[in-house]
Amino acid sequence: MDELKIFLLGVVQGLTEFLPVSSSGHIEIYKYFFNINLIKNQGLEFSLVLHFATALSTLWVFQNDILLILKNKTKKRNIFLSSIIISMIPASIVGLFFEDYINVFFDSNILFVGTMLIITSVLLYKTDKLSSNSRLNNITIKNGFIIGTIQALAILPGISRSGATIAMAVLLGINKSEAAKFSFLMVIPLIFGSMAKKLFFSEVITFEFTASLFTAFISAFVTGILACRLMIKIVENSKLKYFAFYCFILGFFVISYGVIQF
Repeated sequence: MDELKIFLLGVVQGLTEFLPVSSSGHIEIYKYFFNINLIKNQGLEFSLVLHFATALSTLWVFQNDILLILKNKTKKRNIFLSSIIISMIPASIVGLFFEDYINVFFDSNILFVGTMLIITSVLLYKTDKLSSNSRLNNITIKNGFIIGTIQALAILPGISRSGATIAMAVLLGINKSEAAKFSFLMVIPLIFGSMAKKLFFSEVITFEFTASLFTAFISAFVTGILACRLMIKIVENSKLKYFAFYCFILGFFVISYGVIQF
């Protein structure tokens, strides 16, 4: 496969994993327009490498916060960790029992992706208009589950996971900065869980240390760090509306192109 395409694939994954534009939707669009077809094992390898890279980039950005959470043995810490665990339940159920149904939408179905991007644009625009309640709420097990339910719905390509979960957190009265932090931290266990599931329940694969895998990892890791830090500032400064415009324009273009091709 062309090394430039692989490099750009990593960049797309790294940027869109954290920016509120749907990484899965962009990957599907990228694969469609650049005619990238990965055989089963090759696709699995790249999926694991890209997700591992973005998970590490999250750990890198929030390393101090994670260490602080683990060191401070307080009730607030226990609730925060419990909320993250509880938030995993909805997405885990969907991933375990409805994977075959969901995979239908991951076959370069750009009409569906375009429609979901339009929905994401509306969600982002509305979220940008929200202000955190002056009576700020903390992360609790209850709202952790609610945010986790929204995360499960965001499995669909074109729905922004970060945008949807941050929007729900802000709607629940959580500070935008804390909402962004929780949104990024809550996905780490899911990424590693998804990787473990693919490794244990897929056909045995042998990783070869290839230039393509290394290129994909580095590009996804570096751009993931940049995108994660950028996203925090975007949420804090209420700049989500710009991504709302972007998602709307891209969704409209993708739908229009898909209709013409159909």
